[in-house]
Amino acid sequence: MRQLGLQLRKVGCDVDVLTLDDPKQAFVLEYPFTAIALGPSKGGYGYNAELIPWLNANARRYDALIVNGLWQYHGFAVWQAARKLGVPYYVFPHGMLDPWFKRTYPIKHLKKWLYWPWAEYRVLRDARRVLFTSEEEQRLASRSFWLYRVRGQVVPLGINPPPADAARLKQQFLTSHPHLRGRRLLLFMSRIHEKKGCDLLIRAFAQAAPLDPALHLVVAGPDHSGLVATLKELASQLGVIDRITWPGMLQDDMKWGAFYSAEAFALPSHQENFGIAVTEAMACGLPVVISNKINIWREIEADGAGFVAPDSLEGTTKNLRAWFDLDGEQRLKMANCAAMSFQRRFTAVNSANSLLDVLRHSM
Repeated sequence: MRQLGLQLRKVGCDVDVLTLDDPKQAFVLEYPFTAIALGPSKGGYGYNAELIPWLNANARRYDALIVNGLWQYHGFAVWQAARKLGVPYYVFPHGMLDPWFKRTYPIKHLKKWLYWPWAEYRVLRDARRVLFTSEEEQRLASRSFWLYRVRGQVVPLGINPPPADAARLKQQFLTSHPHLRGRRLLLFMSRIHEKKGCDLLIRAFAQAAPLDPALHLVVAGPDHSGLVATLKELASQLGVIDRITWPGMLQDDMKWGAFYSAEAFALPSHQENFGIAVTEAMACGLPVVISNKINIWREIEADGAGFVAPDSLEGTTKNLRAWFDLDGEQRLKMANCAAMSFQRRFTAVNSANSLLDVLRHSM
């Protein structure tokens, strides 16, 4: 939302963000454009009695309202107010209709059915457009609930290009991790969570590691569930604990330094609506080694920007071996394809232009 909003402002759009968070939160206070915070809100559903009165008083000042995310009160409130006021609204589900959640959390899915017919179904049905970030997300979205009717359109997400001073950023990262100098780095950077397939990556890496003593895996990201301890135990059992580095969450220059220090980026997720980290890697010229559960996999495969396989040990191992078997010229070609694919598909400018096209042609 931050990057898309900044791009929209550059082409003359006025963009405000309405949130149900506490106005004292640091991310609200530091937001780069107008952030209207009505929180704190109540419970996990985020009920907030101030939202509909605010929308009734202010919604007509906007050409369009854009709802980000499902399953919370803000979408239902926008549906109520927009119908009353005649203001067009649009919805980004952000992967929240993916059938992976239905299969993986069946009890939660049953709970969602309790308010799907009277809430989320209507929110999506009456939206001027439901905005999917990839063709794959749009295709999968219809499989979670049989009561389903939307006017869908694809608006890819995008990011701003990374800092261009790759040599400095790489040097900064390697100075902080001197034992990685001279290594061939395979980078994972995302939340360390069961759905990301970290265990598959470690098992596949253990099979590929004997092929070259210089291979080293960097597993970077926040761990909110204590999974790292389990993964380290797995790595120890497989004999690769000394060939994996766990730097935690990397931000700003250290994040970009890690990308620029790596030869390839790996993410064997079981479910990924878009994969911002994948596009960040491509922006840095990294081939990506991913599962076919990342919803932009078709675009990546078509552009020759990486390797794609099922989210299984066999598939992840196949991907790593395919990357390892590339010679220097082939690696360079794939790196160039990754960078060109990013420029063609996944920049914030492209995302903003796509959204504006939808708004212009659907109002």
